[in-house]
Amino acid sequence: MSVSPADRTLRRWPGRALLLMMLGIAVAVAAGIVVHRSQPRADFGASTVIGLESPEPSAADTRVPIADGTVPAVTAVDRPARLRVPALGLDAAVDAVGIDPATGEFAVPPRVDRVGWYRYGPGFSADAGSIVIAGHVDSAAEGKGAFFRLGSLGDGDRITLTSDDGKERQFDVVARERYRKTAIPLQKYFARDGAVRLTLITCGGPFDSKTRHYRDNVVVTAEARTP
Repeated sequence: MSVSPADRTLRRWPGRALLLMMLGIAVAVAAGIVVHRSQPRADFGASTVIGLESPEPSAADTRVPIADGTVPAVTAVDRPARLRVPALGLDAAVDAVGIDPATGEFAVPPRVDRVGWYRYGPGFSADAGSIVIAGHVDSAAEGKGAFFRLGSLGDGDRITLTSDDGKERQFDVVARERYRKTAIPLQKYFARDGAVRLTLITCGGPFDSKTRHYRDNVVVTAEARTP
């Protein structure tokens, strides 16, 4: 199979390649079955996301380990166990994921009904930075994924994280953005500084039946509620 210049660029950044491509495994056309598509609505809240960022981020806090496959020295000690989004009718188990040692890439859960928390970033009780949870939109084998309708979330929709010991943390959606997979600003969404926020990532936009991937990434940002 030939490799386009864009593909060559992605292969120099293995973590980006997996985030941009692995999350986009979609319901394939087979035996005449129509492909399901997840189409998000118009973006909103970009300026709010900027306001949550640190005005002077440090290089150490904002480096993105998945960009070059390296594992950061500092890891979060507490993890979310479940993610609930009433507006989506979603109550999903959360797996702690990191870097696949065989590939050096973001290790999203193989099952589409589960989502993955990036365990080398901020954890459940973080007081700064972006708690990143990623999930599949759908798959040929399992159908619709946990984040199939992520792009339909609106301003103010409630999201609840639950920890292993049953504690809950509430977040309100403040932004929904969509990027071409080659253009998503990973440092922005994997930040370890700035206001604490929850970042949910999946795929969306037009579906390419040749590559069997969606063109875009959908990113939802939710701000932590004050206790």
